[in-house]
Amino acid sequence: MLVSTAELSDHLDDPNWIIFDCRHDLMDPAKGREVYEGGHIAGAHFAGVDQDLSGIKTGQNGRHPLPDPAAFAQFLQSKGLRPGCRVIGYDDVGGQYAARLWWMCRWIGWKDVAVLDGGWPKWTEERRPVLQDGPASSTGEVTVNLQPHMMVTAAEVEASLDDPSQQIFDARAPERFRGDVEPLDPIAGHIPGARNWFFKSNLNADLTIKSPSELREAWAAELGSIEPAQALHQCGSGITACVNLLAMETAGLTGSRLFAGSWSEWVGRSDRPVARGD
Repeated sequence: MLVSTAELSDHLDDPNWIIFDCRHDLMDPAKGREVYEGGHIAGAHFAGVDQDLSGIKTGQNGRHPLPDPAAFAQFLQSKGLRPGCRVIGYDDVGGQYAARLWWMCRWIGWKDVAVLDGGWPKWTEERRPVLQDGPASSTGEVTVNLQPHMMVTAAEVEASLDDPSQQIFDARAPERFRGDVEPLDPIAGHIPGARNWFFKSNLNADLTIKSPSELREAWAAELGSIEPAQALHQCGSGITACVNLLAMETAGLTGSRLFAGSWSEWVGRSDRPVARGD
């Protein structure tokens, strides 16, 4: 699920490694494309969070709803993905956008996918190959084998609020979880009963992912008697929650699920309960 900068560097000329630049800025959505065009890992395609990793917004399905699986598969196929290929995603903020790509690939049944550990900052710090020109276009073959068990709907989250066998984990920063501030969504707070696990808790200072043993110890303590498959992950719009999913899978704690619409979908209806504070 993770690939090192050294390993990726060794495979830059491998046509079976398909690289995606997922850099994005929630406060400046055009920035991802701009920084990609200014320089990216050699051979990388651009994966726009708003365009390629999200679907059509209805006003009630969150800020980054999942796209139609066939449309996402077509995007991957248009970049040359085909059987036998490996997908690598990277970003510049600790993996939150690359983890979204990672989760979505697995969601449509593409298992050979990884996140570049340390991402763009580590790559450039090590002075590895960077280009401004995009890769040549090619045609691939991607068949959707949807894995619906990997996610939960808003209705299922509502039904789980009084279920002690399931636990919601909110990946947002603590001040947003508490409801002290809310820069992106119309209502501040969190889903009642959720616990705050800030996605950056999974990272080292250099934005690499902590070791499997460190992650397993931390997450096992947080889960307590809850099985990994009973953990439900959410954030603001289904992006940073994917880092928590990636961390648990890296730790060998498999089977947790994503509430893709997350807080932005939750508050899209005024009749859903909201909690504030710790």
